Amino acid sequence: MIKNIISSVVTTLAGILLLTACANTDGAVMDVREVVTGEATAPLAIRIFAQQENGIDLETNTFTKLFEEQFGVKFDWEIVSGEGAKEQRQISLAGEDYPDAYWLTTYIDQFSQADLMKYGKQGVIIPLNELIEQYAPNIKAALERDPALKALHTAPDGNIYGLASYSDCFHCSYPNKMWINAKWLKQMNLEPPATTEQFKHMLEAFKLGDPNGNSLQDEVPLSGSTENFGVHIVPYLMNGFIYHDDRTFLGLADGKLYTVVDKPEWKEGLAYIKSLYDEGLIDPGAFTQNSEALRKVGENAAAEILGAAAAMHPDIFVYGERSADYEPLPPLAGPHAAYASFVGGGLSPGAKFVITSKATEEEQIALIRMVDYIYTPDGQTIAQSGLEGTGWRKPEAGEIALGEGVQPKYAAIPNEVGKHGQNSGWSGMAHFYMPREYRDSWVAAKDIFANTGYERRLYEASLLYEGHEPEEVFPYWAVWIAPEEADEVAMLQTNLKNYIEQSTLQFITGNLDVNKDWDEYVQGLKQLQIGRYVELMQQAYDDYNKEKRKSP
Repeated sequence: MIKNIISSVVTTLAGILLLTACANTDGAVMDVREVVTGEATAPLAIRIFAQQENGIDLETNTFTKLFEEQFGVKFDWEIVSGEGAKEQRQISLAGEDYPDAYWLTTYIDQFSQADLMKYGKQGVIIPLNELIEQYAPNIKAALERDPALKALHTAPDGNIYGLASYSDCFHCSYPNKMWINAKWLKQMNLEPPATTEQFKHMLEAFKLGDPNGNSLQDEVPLSGSTENFGVHIVPYLMNGFIYHDDRTFLGLADGKLYTVVDKPEWKEGLAYIKSLYDEGLIDPGAFTQNSEALRKVGENAAAEILGAAAAMHPDIFVYGERSADYEPLPPLAGPHAAYASFVGGGLSPGAKFVITSKATEEEQIALIRMVDYIYTPDGQTIAQSGLEGTGWRKPEAGEIALGEGVQPKYAAIPNEVGKHGQNSGWSGMAHFYMPREYRDSWVAAKDIFANTGYERRLYEASLLYEGHEPEEVFPYWAVWIAPEEADEVAMLQTNLKNYIEQSTLQFITGNLDVNKDWDEYVQGLKQLQIGRYVELMQQAYDDYNKEKRKSP
């Protein structure tokens, strides 16, 4: 059956793919293998390091087969799981036997800007500038059209060492959302909380009031998980005390950076979160479990037990009919603030795709042409969602797009959770270029709980967070570190992040006392050179502003 599907796909989509294939001056199609050699040869064997998502088998994936057929290649996959993905990538790069390319999934792991500078300087990964100029017209046009996209990709030395994930996604701009069980609120005659203290009162009611009606105290008032898509519980709660971006631990005022994790407001926020933990209102698993474990809480078969969860969107922790029970909660007003974490509107600093020095010239051309195809709207759709009729379909009469006044072009076909178009597309591996006009062209029903209304649901939820970020936000997604300082910054960031997150957890769980151990904790920050970290980031921010002022 798969063979028949592939045969049909090759026939119906060959014209689309070949729009971006090699062509001579007469417009005749030329196989990618002929570009360098002048004649067709056996398929190019390209070794690729990839992170395989749940529900996807890259070996048998239909889009994989389609790419192999159209670009004359045979993928030799070096596949790793999401668990320990960063460490596995680093091990892969440490020896001499690294693959021809790394094709990653941003929300699992990717190359940081420091990584790009480091491995580019070492000659492990190659600059893509010339390849883009000669063989990737869609990528080239996108970079020329969007200065922010070009700045995201261009290192201080002028080279493009890798390609990032760009999705001008409004709801992604406010990832640290809170979703609460509105059905339970109604049953218990409670109003949605507006302050940190009201939120605590709601969690207490969830824990003690038997809102699921099974006469058991089995409710989990609040949970989350450990990945990087809004599932951390601390940022949402801390934003009632001091701004927490869940990444840099930096604030910005009058153009000057400062750290937030050594301020009295941070200490006060820790004490508040600890009070929730001490009363059993926070699931301990929120600090250790992955999103699959979180989903098991949200989809507990015996009874609905989850009161609230931190997540960019609710499908992360609950799927199907029960999802409608959860509504977004706006930022809470705390003693000092009511902030929402803000990220750069789809810009993910670093790179999910790089080509290494192991790739031959023919392999380099094939690889850049593949990504160039994904930079087209149809290519992005097929690559991420699968084949037409499997992961997506054309709009039907009367359906409307997410964007107001926009003609709808694509509609999602709902699939079983984790199936990703029945192993037809690459899902997050294919997320390369999704500007606002592309995202707005997808069908989004007015009914936010309809099969095609989910994106509108997330859009409307994000309106509750829009404008709640501070007036000045450090644009870490656009700031590059000078090459000579990249290694130092990377080391400082890693050490500080680990120390801050471990200390935060210890303060919350009681292994550290927020009063007795605070001064020692602050001294630890100083010993890890947090002042030097701020100094280097300030210099990078000042350089960014200088370059920004030069732009037309």
